[in-house]
Amino acid sequence: MHLSDITMFYAPESGGVRRYLDAKRQWLAHNTVCRHSLLAPGTRDTQDTPGVFTLPAPPLPFSNGYRFPLRRRPWTRKLIELAPDLIEAGDPYRLAGAALAAGRALDVPVIGFYHSDLPRLIAKRLGDRSLPIVQAYVRRLYRAFDQVLTPSRTMCEHLLELGVERVAVQPLGVDAEGFHPRNRDPHLRRQLGIGPQTHLLIFAGRYAREKNLEQLVQAFTRLGPRYHLLLVGPDMPFASTGNVSCFSHFFSAPELARMLASADALAHAGDNETFGLIVLEAMASGIPVVGVEAGAIPELVNPAVGALARSSAPHHLAEAVEALFTRDVAAMGREARRQVEAHWTWDRAFSQLFQTYCRLIDPHQPGHETSRRVSA
Repeated sequence: MHLSDITMFYAPESGGVRRYLDAKRQWLAHNTVCRHSLLAPGTRDTQDTPGVFTLPAPPLPFSNGYRFPLRRRPWTRKLIELAPDLIEAGDPYRLAGAALAAGRALDVPVIGFYHSDLPRLIAKRLGDRSLPIVQAYVRRLYRAFDQVLTPSRTMCEHLLELGVERVAVQPLGVDAEGFHPRNRDPHLRRQLGIGPQTHLLIFAGRYAREKNLEQLVQAFTRLGPRYHLLLVGPDMPFASTGNVSCFSHFFSAPELARMLASADALAHAGDNETFGLIVLEAMASGIPVVGVEAGAIPELVNPAVGALARSSAPHHLAEAVEALFTRDVAAMGREARRQVEAHWTWDRAFSQLFQTYCRLIDPHQPGHETSRRVSA
């Protein structure tokens, strides 16, 4: 069996989609005899890493290294050359069309993984008048796939409401060994110049308007010096001042794991998340989460592991942070870790995904158990 992914969301400093794809490649290599290939934009036509192919595409400005293919045909040709048994498209742009065209030419199933909520992202930038146009585009595109996967029930319901058929929930997971409470490092507090009585909260991720980081910073202005916010990620436009510190560059997974485990809680102000992988990484690190009661975050954060703000407004975020610290934060962190181990490992996620692949490739042999090295 040969599986192929294609996406523009695979760049040196990209976030959740790259972590999903890297984890999937590793899981397939260790648990199956499948061949896996990945096709993504780069600076040239090459294969620098075994199984990872790039074709040249121009950089997308202000996007942390993403590149946007302008022509579909070279990507279709490359997929046809690779000749996979199944193709998964990880973005809703030019490469999704290339995946569908290659799938038709090869007569193989094509999956569309709905990683980003395109109508709401565009509306946040262009206003609600853009919604009908973008919704029509999403409906037309995703109806063409043999199977559509979403990482959360919320996104599944959105697509069903738009009239997209053949939609199923495929949750993501987390590297529960890499993100672990044992990575806690007291040096981080000393580095930030804060004492043990100060509550340290962290946000980690790329800067984007839908993350509502301006509102989060305003919330900490309201909270005052007993609370400290650490912002971690590339191209953060904030200065380290008062009770906000900013590390404005990309961190490797081990560095990120150390900082998450060393904080008291994660602060996440995004109200448009399709899943929220950083939330699981924080929970696996043994810290609770402050999030917003919107998007997919409530599917991960329950009262035992965090607090949800009524909206991303600064005063609601501040109220949620204060409410969290009236409780036993350490116990919530332990429960967060327990829930990850029980429900959110990559092995659990990819075992389910692999069954979907097998069903689409050969409906008469569900499971393809002969392709597995170990049982799920």
